[in-house]
Amino acid sequence: MGKIDSKEKLIQLMDRYKNLVFSVCLKLTGDYFTAEDITQETFIAAYSHLDDFDGKNEKAWLCRIASNKCIDFLRSSEMKEEAVGDDELEASMDVGRDGPLETYIARDVEKRFFDRCNELDEPYRSAAVGHFIRGKTAKELSLERGIPLKTVQSHIYRAREMLKKIIRKEELLA
Repeated sequence: MGKIDSKEKLIQLMDRYKNLVFSVCLKLTGDYFTAEDITQETFIAAYSHLDDFDGKNEKAWLCRIASNKCIDFLRSSEMKEEAVGDDELEASMDVGRDGPLETYIARDVEKRFFDRCNELDEPYRSAAVGHFIRGKTAKELSLERGIPLKTVQSHIYRAREMLKKIIRKEELLA
């Protein structure tokens, strides 16, 4: 695959799966900011290995990379006692490519994230649900809602900041 093709493919993968990969990382690490970092590392690793990828089930492939990155992180940090034991984590990762682990993680984190989005007031709630849950772009939401693109972008940005505060607060209370 050429360099330009690889970059385009990476952009497509990120657009399509960034929320799922983040959900997997958040579930496995239990830390929002660590999950953000590992999500980035996952896509960097995917880009490095695009030529090796067989093209089948990119969703499972990315979840596997994310899971492995999380395992590496947990092994190398003091968090492994607090989060999940290595043996338990590795055993849960042995599920097949389309296994229930990825489905469970994605659904659980999505539900919790959806609940946090519903705590927001309008118009931030609909911006967050539309962008982060339904995966719509700001442009698509702008056309769908009949409001200016810059307004939608502002709503998404503010919703993201509000969600970060909610998640940080929950992490402090946990």
